[in-house]
Amino acid sequence: MKAIKRTKISELLKSTAYGAEVNVRGWVRTRRSSKQVAFVALNDGSTINNVQIVIDVEKFDEELVKLFTTGACLSVNGTLVESIGGGQSVEIQATDIEVLGECDNTYPLQKKGQTMEYMRTVAHLRPRTNTFGAVFRIRHNMAYAIHKFFHDKGFYYFHTPIITASDCEGAGQMFQVTTMNLYDLKKDDEGSIKYDNDFFGKQASLTVSGQLEGELAATALGAIYTFGPTFRAENSNTPRHLAEFWMIEPEVAFNDITDNMDLAEEFIKYCVQWALDHCMEDITFLNNMIDKGLIERLRSIVDTEFVRLAYTDGIKILEEAVANGHKFEFPVYWGVDLASEHERYLVESHFKRPVILTDYPKEIKAFYMKQNEDGKTVRAMDVLFPKIGEIIGGSEREADYGKLLARIEELGIPMKDMWWYLDTRRYGSCPHSGFGLGFERLLLFVTGMANIRDVIPFPRTPNNAEF
Repeated sequence: MKAIKRTKISELLKSTAYGAEVNVRGWVRTRRSSKQVAFVALNDGSTINNVQIVIDVEKFDEELVKLFTTGACLSVNGTLVESIGGGQSVEIQATDIEVLGECDNTYPLQKKGQTMEYMRTVAHLRPRTNTFGAVFRIRHNMAYAIHKFFHDKGFYYFHTPIITASDCEGAGQMFQVTTMNLYDLKKDDEGSIKYDNDFFGKQASLTVSGQLEGELAATALGAIYTFGPTFRAENSNTPRHLAEFWMIEPEVAFNDITDNMDLAEEFIKYCVQWALDHCMEDITFLNNMIDKGLIERLRSIVDTEFVRLAYTDGIKILEEAVANGHKFEFPVYWGVDLASEHERYLVESHFKRPVILTDYPKEIKAFYMKQNEDGKTVRAMDVLFPKIGEIIGGSEREADYGKLLARIEELGIPMKDMWWYLDTRRYGSCPHSGFGLGFERLLLFVTGMANIRDVIPFPRTPNNAEF
């Protein structure tokens, strides 16, 4: 086979160099044929679109042509010509084809449509489909946009530990990390496990958040962000929860709660606009195949000013809805931690645009949030989105050493885990704020996919750690 430099299909489809000799390599999506001619749709992952390979059957060995099956990997030399068919501007008249990888009829991704549930059982192959190719190209673009946004604003990318001895949220739902023999655990006189001989000499876990370490960095570098994997050992089998997911957590010295809300709104609008500017082919495909309102919803986010609403006022709106006959599965009252249905009612039914809910009861929020003067609420903020509910959670942090220490003691959080965190309030404390965005929640919104397991390559959920 003549050596010709490979051209990516995404570049080839924009070319007008008719008559040029080209080489493309990729996987067969579909094939149709007659006695004289065969048509192969080839895709290399660089675009949602396939390039059509036109094969004069008489010029190729019959046994070779039989190998051009769905899923097979081909290298094709040919002439670039203007396409006379609909759907593409160019196609390739094949002159030479090499089968790089054969694929028999047991290939799980045959042309017939498959359910999302089935696709999760073949997650090692699903990136080859149109839907998941689109999702994972968008995932890449969103990651790039996040880094670009913060870099351009002068933030520093700060790497916080994956293995930690502290529980940021105080929830205790953490995966333990150990080298001990779990069938022969040594215990002290009170029945507690002894970690003296463990790798770290103490109990260690996978992180639930990099926020606390991020706060330390912000009080030195001014403005930082983290972007890495986090882990929650919650037994939540829902379309919105994963045991392993990615988090973006900016933290900014001298920002108050208003600055924090401004940053969150600017950030998420930037990401959505980036998707519209750089992923439109994939978004259009997902709009047509998965969620007919996707493009309209994305554009509405960019063009809309978010509502800023106190939790107390939000509860009043929900109580009025109940009084007027609206049925919620979960009760509404002041002090309740809002369910997704409550959040979505405020966004989708009442305001019909994103809402930033602020000033939550302190009892349902984390210990590190700055307390308001009323003694009942804290300067928390959650950004609520259509179809998703909460997409961002954050707060102004408690900068006062005495108040923070009192709250830690009130909640019974072990001081052995908190001494280093309290040091930031002892040595040159400053006002600071930050928030966390679950990367997969953002991807759910941008792709229109219905289940969070379908926007991460290999989902980790209860009873599932395949691949």
